[in-house]
Amino acid sequence: MEPQFLPAAIAAHAPALLVMIPLILSAPAAMITSGRVAWGMTVLGIGSALVLALEIFLATRAEGAVLSYAMGGWEPPLGIEFRIDALNAALLLLLGSTGLLTVLFAGPSVADEISRQKRSLFYSAFLICFAGLSGVASTGDAFNLFVFLEISSIATYAIIAMGWSKDRQALTASFNYLVMGTIGATFFVIGVGFIYMTTGTLNMADMGRAIADLNGNRAVEVGFAFILVGIGLKAALFPLHQWLPNAYAYAPNFVTTFLATTATKVAFYVIIRFSYDVFSIGTGFVTNAMIWVITPLAIAGMLVASTQALFQNNVRRLFAYSSVAQVGYMMLGLGMATSLGLSAGMLHLINHAMMKGALFMALGAFALSYGIRRIEDFKGLGQVMPVTSAAFTIGALSLVGVPFTVGFISKFYLIQAALDAGWWWAVAAILISSVIAVFYVYRILVAIWVTPLDEARKTSPKRVPLAIAVPLAVLAGANLVFGVWAEPIVDMARAAADAAIAAGVNP
Repeated sequence: MEPQFLPAAIAAHAPALLVMIPLILSAPAAMITSGRVAWGMTVLGIGSALVLALEIFLATRAEGAVLSYAMGGWEPPLGIEFRIDALNAALLLLLGSTGLLTVLFAGPSVADEISRQKRSLFYSAFLICFAGLSGVASTGDAFNLFVFLEISSIATYAIIAMGWSKDRQALTASFNYLVMGTIGATFFVIGVGFIYMTTGTLNMADMGRAIADLNGNRAVEVGFAFILVGIGLKAALFPLHQWLPNAYAYAPNFVTTFLATTATKVAFYVIIRFSYDVFSIGTGFVTNAMIWVITPLAIAGMLVASTQALFQNNVRRLFAYSSVAQVGYMMLGLGMATSLGLSAGMLHLINHAMMKGALFMALGAFALSYGIRRIEDFKGLGQVMPVTSAAFTIGALSLVGVPFTVGFISKFYLIQAALDAGWWWAVAAILISSVIAVFYVYRILVAIWVTPLDEARKTSPKRVPLAIAVPLAVLAGANLVFGVWAEPIVDMARAAADAAIAAGVNP
């Protein structure tokens, strides 16, 4: 790997260090007693991961560039390979940047919600979760991907459950996620078993080459079905999303923000990687699965989950259902099985991280000041917290798809891809879902800006700390900046889609 701005000795091991640094830091973070020091170590670990992700991203900008890192010097396919191209380089950069912003937000938010004795353990579990997600996004080995998926999932169950001190339903939400996540992981590993039994390899690039010579093999098709169901559950694909609303609603604010900006995105990446690179999108059963399974479920998710959001009074739960609908938008792009569709899906993945990051951080700021979660408690917040309310409004307008926001950009490209495929009904679904989003966002914005302030709120709110205000401003600003200057994000999404398509092996 050619060094970009880091010393050559560090750049050469960047793919491994990106996973190992947070993982190694998790041990001392668990042993120390100071939550503030553990937070500092977490900022250091995620900040290092962001720098390494930027180095990798720049190294993969050239067309067709692929980084192959043999763990322990054992060359693939026998050894474990970290294989990174423009597709997962973009994801790692998103993971690092949103991870760092949310960890900054975590300082005051975690101090408010997690007991002093458990903060070090909380940050330790988060570092393990981050390392697991980075591993999923980096590895080129199918079983290694399963291991990283479980590492991140187990840590996630723990940090969701730690929200019990504010609401005991966090324990139920965590248990539900554990059950559903375990079912998903079981399906995934069974699918990998079918493929390994047929091809004799676990290296994903090697699997792709072997599967290309096995057109029509029933075991391969069954393996793909198991993998699709397993990862679809992790990605909260409708109707496999049942774990998500409660997890988002009752987890600590920081955990909800981090999961909304990263976790489902990583699972979406895994579906792309397997559909395009391991099984090849040109294969009949993969194309059929995209058109006749993924696309109908994506449309159903967009419409049903948006409608369910209309009837929620808990704002975090409302945006949880909205996230299921947004996963539908991404899956719709994937289901088109075209370059334009995949590019639009990737674009919405990146933009959705900015929207939901801003929205959930603003909700965290409201909760820190007033401890509120229900829409009726938001009355008049615009008068006492105008800056936070403005940032929330930008995120909400972006979610709807108002022009000059990133939400408009990705919906525009999705509609363009649908029209190119002749899918007018998909355009209708995008527009209907967006109109429904107008109604559920309208309820909250009216409460914030139009409804008179409650007497109980007329006392000065608790000041929003800079550690929350700065990352919130960055994310809200990004929704506007990249809504006008969209070229860098659009180019990143196109490069990611091109890399996925180029890596596939046609039968």
